[in-house]
Amino acid sequence: MPKITLEHITKRWDKFYAVEDLNLVIEDNAFVTLLGPSGCGKTTTLRMIAGLETPTSGKITIGDRVVYDSEEGINIPANKRKVGFLFQNYALWPNMTVYENISFGLKNVKEEMDDIDVETRATNRLAEILARPEEVIKIVDECYDKKGKIDENKLNIKLIDRFEISTYTAKKLMDYKLQEAKDLKAEAKKHAEVLKKAVEDARAKAASQGLTLDKDFTICKDGKPVRKERRLTKEEIDLAVRRVSRIVKIGMFMDRYPAELSGGQQQRVAIARTLAPEPSVLFMDEPLSNLDAKLRLEMRSELQRLHLETGSTFVYVTHDQMEAMTLATRICLIDNGVLQQYDAPLDVYNKPNNLFVADFVGNPAINFIEAKGSQNEKGELELTIFDDKKATFKFNEPLKISDWYEAERKAQKKAQEELEKKAAQKNYVEKGNKDTVFKYHVALVDEVEDYGDEVVLTDDDFVLGVRPELIVIDPKGKLDGEIYSSMPTGMETTVRVAVGNYILTGVMFGGVAYKLGEKAKVDFKGDEVILFSRSTGKFIGLGSLSVK
Repeated sequence: MPKITLEHITKRWDKFYAVEDLNLVIEDNAFVTLLGPSGCGKTTTLRMIAGLETPTSGKITIGDRVVYDSEEGINIPANKRKVGFLFQNYALWPNMTVYENISFGLKNVKEEMDDIDVETRATNRLAEILARPEEVIKIVDECYDKKGKIDENKLNIKLIDRFEISTYTAKKLMDYKLQEAKDLKAEAKKHAEVLKKAVEDARAKAASQGLTLDKDFTICKDGKPVRKERRLTKEEIDLAVRRVSRIVKIGMFMDRYPAELSGGQQQRVAIARTLAPEPSVLFMDEPLSNLDAKLRLEMRSELQRLHLETGSTFVYVTHDQMEAMTLATRICLIDNGVLQQYDAPLDVYNKPNNLFVADFVGNPAINFIEAKGSQNEKGELELTIFDDKKATFKFNEPLKISDWYEAERKAQKKAQEELEKKAAQKNYVEKGNKDTVFKYHVALVDEVEDYGDEVVLTDDDFVLGVRPELIVIDPKGKLDGEIYSSMPTGMETTVRVAVGNYILTGVMFGGVAYKLGEKAKVDFKGDEVILFSRSTGKFIGLGSLSVK
């Protein structure tokens, strides 16, 4: 499967930048989720890779093939990019059976491909199966109904799945009626010899024309496959349909119509239809959003298994961060058309690049605590939190705050210079949807209306990000609090504690019950508290927080 590379991809409509200067590498066999709020540019990114949307500028490469380059004037159409697209709306044909829905696209394929002696390949496969007649009889024995008759539909499906053959080959096998033979092995051998002779004759015929048949019965000349523009045969189409139906476990529904299927079954049909042409990349745009919560959980598991079994590269769009966390090998988090972070799920969760990432990923949401203070001789930050509480933040790794700010200012200066260079170009269009520092929310008992007043910030202003699992309720806790709300779910309880006018959300594991209004001592545990610059909103470092 190919690697996908996006270089300086931009998509804008007039002054609105849907995607701005996106650089991204999706590795071979990765499962990447494009995550972000509605309207952030994730679906536009997906559509540009697939060829359904044309970028304003940039370059897209799939494998070793450039499919879009604004400078070179290359724009390969979507149907030539060898990608599959699974939409939020399954778009199944209601007047077609499951089989017809899956095979519909395959019937319309006409392109240059290897020339294969499909009939001889099926004949050879039949001869191989007849070498194991006991297995065929075992399957036949499993398909008798209560009246002692063979359920031919059930037998057909079992033969197809067990031997990975087409329905046409399965019917030929059933026509031999091996179960009625007095001498099973002799009967099977007789038919096998006829089939082997047919294969030998086909090889001889090919040789007389200066051709050969390789082990997969691809027609070759001078050792190289003969390629020609052709359509898929009925045998090839059926094998493809049966292959994907095995993967998503819908082989028994082939004769049903979409209206006769549940939502989950329809989803499986849509996935099978997308997989049937063997796309090099599979794109999915919120495909589970129409399912109920229980079925979504089940289908997430199925998609993980599907990714492993197909070995394809999956690119998945969602605004559900739980879906992104559980499915992806890497998360690409976008906001306002700009890439915020591209990392493994746990790295995005534990080490977010900025306040937006920290806020967007995690359920319950992260706690933000405003802090003010400076670094002491030991390298620790002496902070004031919750208006008047004193606390110490100790970095996991040595870091000098003044050095961090100096490096940050240099980076900002460089970014500003690059922006000025772009602005000087003739075709530059100023971004209308401006990028701003994320406005985080501090939970309060008595919420104060935000009038948008400017606050003068210095290098001594910070924001602490504390995940709910780092909040502890303990008699030895240093902060006095009061239970504001308690929401048990069985294995865990989400509890909100008011510390003065500030609210902290914690997750307590186990069957713990709290009464609203009761007093509680609160503290912080672990060394995964996140420190951000309040002025830039960017990640500074990880450490532990202790209240004095």
